[in-house]
Amino acid sequence: MIKSSAEYKKKLALLTKYDQFYYDYSEPKISDYEYDKLKNELLKFEEINKEFNFVKSKVGYAPSVKFSKVKHSEKMLSLDNAFDIEDVKNFIKKIRNYLSLRNNDELLELIAEPKIDGISASLIYQKGNLTKGLSRGDGEFGEDITENLLTIQEIPKKINIKNFPEIFEVRGEVYISKKDFEKIKDQFANPRNAAAGSLRQKDSKNTSKIPLKFFAYSTILKNQENFQCQSDFLNFLKKCNFKINELSKVINNINDLENYYNHLEKIRSSLNYDIDGIVYKINDFNLQKRLGNLSNSPRWAIAHKFSAEKAYSIIKDIEIQVGRTGALTPVAKIEPVTVGGVVVSNATLHNEDEIKKKDIRINDTVKIQRAGDVIPQVVEVDLSKRKDNSKPYIFPLKCPCGNDTIKEFNVITKKYDSVRRCPDISYDCPYIAKEKLKHFISKDAINIDGLGKKVIDHFWDLNFIKYPSDIYNLNYDKIKILDGWGDLSVNNLKKAVDKSRDITLEKFVFSLGIRHIGQENAKIISSYFKSINTFFKLFDKTYLNNELTNLKEIDGIGDTQIKALENFFKNKKNKNIVSLLMKELRIKNFEIITQGIFANKTLMFTGGFEKMSRSESKSVTEAQGGKVLGSISKKLDYLVVGNSKPTKSKIEKAKELKIEIINENKWYELLNR
Repeated sequence: MIKSSAEYKKKLALLTKYDQFYYDYSEPKISDYEYDKLKNELLKFEEINKEFNFVKSKVGYAPSVKFSKVKHSEKMLSLDNAFDIEDVKNFIKKIRNYLSLRNNDELLELIAEPKIDGISASLIYQKGNLTKGLSRGDGEFGEDITENLLTIQEIPKKINIKNFPEIFEVRGEVYISKKDFEKIKDQFANPRNAAAGSLRQKDSKNTSKIPLKFFAYSTILKNQENFQCQSDFLNFLKKCNFKINELSKVINNINDLENYYNHLEKIRSSLNYDIDGIVYKINDFNLQKRLGNLSNSPRWAIAHKFSAEKAYSIIKDIEIQVGRTGALTPVAKIEPVTVGGVVVSNATLHNEDEIKKKDIRINDTVKIQRAGDVIPQVVEVDLSKRKDNSKPYIFPLKCPCGNDTIKEFNVITKKYDSVRRCPDISYDCPYIAKEKLKHFISKDAINIDGLGKKVIDHFWDLNFIKYPSDIYNLNYDKIKILDGWGDLSVNNLKKAVDKSRDITLEKFVFSLGIRHIGQENAKIISSYFKSINTFFKLFDKTYLNNELTNLKEIDGIGDTQIKALENFFKNKKNKNIVSLLMKELRIKNFEIITQGIFANKTLMFTGGFEKMSRSESKSVTEAQGGKVLGSISKKLDYLVVGNSKPTKSKIEKAKELKIEIINENKWYELLNR
């Protein structure tokens, strides 16, 4: 019988070590009886202490050495979320603006599909034969889980259809039905964990024992050329003997969309599989192609999440967490409560203003919900259960590091922000520094397998890591003797760290965690500076001032980003950190598109276009090798003038500088070459 959290952690480390030997080495260190006894001890402790749920939610051991990594033919992107109908309307509005559909009567057909709560997988067929199956992985690279996917009966192994494409890719979701999960629920925390663990089993014979199923729902851009729309493609999948979700429906207006959402939410519990929302996609494949993708998500699809499940609990304490940008976020430590099948012990309180607005106090009974079934948050206080001696929570005016906090003034809203921040812009605040490290190793930045947030926390506490460059000088001998680490896991970490030394300039810029510089901004900045050496020159004060003026001309970089870059590059400590990183990394120059109508040309747009929005015009320009500027200067090659209300002063200045002016008709002629 485990009596303390310390004993629990010690035995958990043992279990993890035994898992490692079993799955990676195929060398069990203890008998099945001893293993089960240890596991049951841990599970019993977790039953009593709800805040501990590692073993219950754990399925096997991540077999990273078993599965080879394979690059997806096209990225498997995630979806943006909509949490209410207004979010969906905003999504549709953005699409209409992008496609320049100004007449509301113009049809914009969507297809709605239930969002299966499962595991994404991609199937590649060659001459009709299933030859490879991949997990989503990090979106760019997936794990080769072909043998495990072959055990799923609902996945066709051979497709016998006339004129079937030579190479064809089908993407979908692996899941376990509710009925089947009932038979194995003692082994797993929930159906999704069961599906995930089963797909990553070392031996496919073990996978075959789990009743996995598969819904097919998409393909890659190249294969879309054979179809006009998503609904046609789904019908084709059905003819190929794939299982598609019969609840999918084509929708033409917002009223039908709302009715469909309400209907599906109502019948959700009666379905034999878990769904956590609805995916809306533009039905027309040509429009999907025009809309394209953002860094992590398509413009043409969104996930409308179901209403959050709610429960009541008591706030035991309020703690302050400091984020990468210095934001102080209050977090309620609550009595553990189950919300939507997940035990919750923490809930966000968002910011100081939110606490005041809702009058949230320690020892209050509060309603908790998981927004979009993901982020636990405090909705409201049950004032009928408030104690007489309760006192309002006083938000700290200092960061835990000791710095006085600030609220920034927003020049647009003419108000002070709700968020209170630590003003540190380098690595002096240890709380910000640690969060910056977590951002640095995240999948969209450096992306180091095996070096997650919890490992960063542990290595930070042991003084193994303080700055990003420390990652490349880790003492692996010290790591090897830690609980849960061994020769194999240390070697895997070392390989992952070494692999991360090769990085593109745009990922490096993003990894620095400069405030207000997201992935799209990082790409724009990288396309301007082209090399790390040029980018590093920003630490020179004179060069910085000149380039900040030039950057203002680039479309997509505004005053907010300019100010953030100025603050970052004026800091000497940041210069030292970037300099040390440059010695450890091999940073590739930005890949410039050298082909296309506008290769190595700069363009600017003024006035509205009849057939194309400003956003789409910019995307087309960049795809054709050009760069879009935000103001007129001698660097500009073309000013493209739309038919609707162009700015006369811009046209006059372009004439003065002898810049070539292209009218809207000429623009379309160039694109249709």
